[in-house]
Amino acid sequence: MSEHKPEWPEPGELVIATIETVTDYGAYAKLDEFDKRGLLHVSEISSSWIRNIRDFVREGQKMVLKVLRVDLEKGHIDLSLRRVTKRERIEKVLSWKKERKAEALLRGVAEKLGLTNEELYEKAGKLIEEKYGLYEGFEKTAIEGAEALTEIGVPENLASAFVVVAQERIRPKLVKVKGVLEIRCMKPNGVKIIKEAFEKAKSEKTKDATITFYVIAAPKYSIEAAAENYKRAEDVLQKAANSVVSNITKAGGQGTFRREK
Repeated sequence: MSEHKPEWPEPGELVIATIETVTDYGAYAKLDEFDKRGLLHVSEISSSWIRNIRDFVREGQKMVLKVLRVDLEKGHIDLSLRRVTKRERIEKVLSWKKERKAEALLRGVAEKLGLTNEELYEKAGKLIEEKYGLYEGFEKTAIEGAEALTEIGVPENLASAFVVVAQERIRPKLVKVKGVLEIRCMKPNGVKIIKEAFEKAKSEKTKDATITFYVIAAPKYSIEAAAENYKRAEDVLQKAANSVVSNITKAGGQGTFRREK
């Protein structure tokens, strides 16, 4: 969280900055995460020739800059725009947005509990940030519930408040993987056996993932697993498919599974 960052940035660190003043020799920018100011010299704005500095930077503009030097004695910070890659810029903006969302979510939990942000951070936020990352911890809580927090030492009453806020305000982005089951059961009660095999597989799913079955055209069925990451989704998909095939086989039928790419 920004209020728990060091007072000064480190050389080489990427920062979110707001351009405050533009001059012929560069621009002065406020470092949003540190409440400090730095100089973006004209030589560090672009690798190409600059005819008009305002074609590249303007007052009020937010941008990702790289810290070149920090002079603690003079209070000077030198910044660069031209040394920030496109990938670095995208990743930093995403990280910054997540941090801001996490701060807002933490404030929501603190209000519910009648605590200050600092008190809540010390009692729970720090644990969550160290284990998962603060925003990622909220996402995990929205999917898995209080257990995701109590197992790392967050008191149960605080964990419950985190769950309420997380599930109210976060819609976790789940990844999906699919496959095709081809199953047959020629017994008189074959339809019932197949239905029960699907129901049993669905009942075995965990709270952090979902399994869905669709009829393609008998004997082919689509199976879809959704989870917070591909590894987990793949594990759940394979386990559910194995469960269906195993139960069909035990009942005297045949079954195969094919993973869709």
